[in-house]
Amino acid sequence: MTAIKVPPLGESIVEATVSRWLKNEGDAIAVGDTLVELETDKITVEVPAMTAGVLTKRAHAEGDVVKVDDLLAEIDEGATAKAAVAPVAAQPAPAAAPPATAAKAPSGAEQSKPVAAPAHSTNASEVRASPAAQRIAAERGIDLASVSGTGRGGVISKPDVIERAVEPTQTEPDRAVQTQPAPRPAAQPPAAASGTRETREKMTTRRKRIAEHLLESQHATAHLTTFNEIDMTAVIAVRERLKERVEKEYGVKLSFMPFFVKAACLALKTYPVVNAQMDGDTIVYKHYVNMGIAVASDAGLVVPNIKDADRKGMLDISREITAVAKRARDGKLSMDDLTGGTFTITNGGVFGSLVSTPILNYPQVGILGLHKTQDRPIAVSGQVVIRPMMYVALSYDHRVIDGQQAVLFLVRVKELMEDPASMLLD
Repeated sequence: MTAIKVPPLGESIVEATVSRWLKNEGDAIAVGDTLVELETDKITVEVPAMTAGVLTKRAHAEGDVVKVDDLLAEIDEGATAKAAVAPVAAQPAPAAAPPATAAKAPSGAEQSKPVAAPAHSTNASEVRASPAAQRIAAERGIDLASVSGTGRGGVISKPDVIERAVEPTQTEPDRAVQTQPAPRPAAQPPAAASGTRETREKMTTRRKRIAEHLLESQHATAHLTTFNEIDMTAVIAVRERLKERVEKEYGVKLSFMPFFVKAACLALKTYPVVNAQMDGDTIVYKHYVNMGIAVASDAGLVVPNIKDADRKGMLDISREITAVAKRARDGKLSMDDLTGGTFTITNGGVFGSLVSTPILNYPQVGILGLHKTQDRPIAVSGQVVIRPMMYVALSYDHRVIDGQQAVLFLVRVKELMEDPASMLLD
């Protein structure tokens, strides 16, 4: 009998919620099969089987909170041969069977083993995939033989199928700041029964941690926000002139976010207190910038960061933004992606937000909020002209950053974005 326990979940994470069981008691298990998904406040962890056999015990139900090293399940290796035959016996014959045969109920392991109806002709014995991956492939008509597995032993996981599904149709809008995909429909609450005016849904571990983190930020900091606006004419012109060449020569889709990351890094160099943190009664100045990029995923808000962004060029920043945003959408972020950030940029403009006051990503002391670029009339040299304008906001911890420093930081970002060529001088 092999015990399956909660694996190490990452830095400072000691518990998780059992999100979804992918195997039932009595199911035949192959090495590398995903047994259960655990949800932490940062990432979703798939727990694989390290041995083949039959799942004889599920120690926790979905929704239970478990700690590292808690027992999750037990696998009986001695029952491998018996269980392996069951799925084959449960398969119907290719030709139509007599009614009496079709009505015969399976028993034992056959009853508990779900059999997915694939939307293609791939033989399941030739392709190893998790149940979640098989279900999504069937729903979307994806041939699992065309999907590369990244799981243990080459097993195809749910993110592998999702990546294959979005790969051919993924596009990038021209004028949006592209750190996040186009808005998707929000997760729907439980369906209401007829005549019911309210429904209740237990918060996920991640949603609870997000709520706790935001409340901690509001209660533990002297939160204040200052605003400015940026004329995006110059940076739009630079991007339009270079985007095709950059994509052709370097394989990078040039969005506006790398410009903001570069401008923020240069402004942080001028005003390093905005990149600091508090430790008790001590201010810790960081002589590097790990730039956090807020990404809205199906599972909730995550803030992966680009390590040493201040030492990277525009193309490298663009590559890393694309890569980290993709990992966030596919649920493949590592703990290293989510820890060590020193400053954050959040972009509500991709969803149409015109202005907002972002909440600090505590213990950081500054966060830059970007918004929708919108044509507005402004005065230039005594003339009223129409320009693409963006409101930007800097929320900061007033315990560490004085108002003057916050305003000047934001003015510096504005100057750099309105004259992008000046970023090349540093």
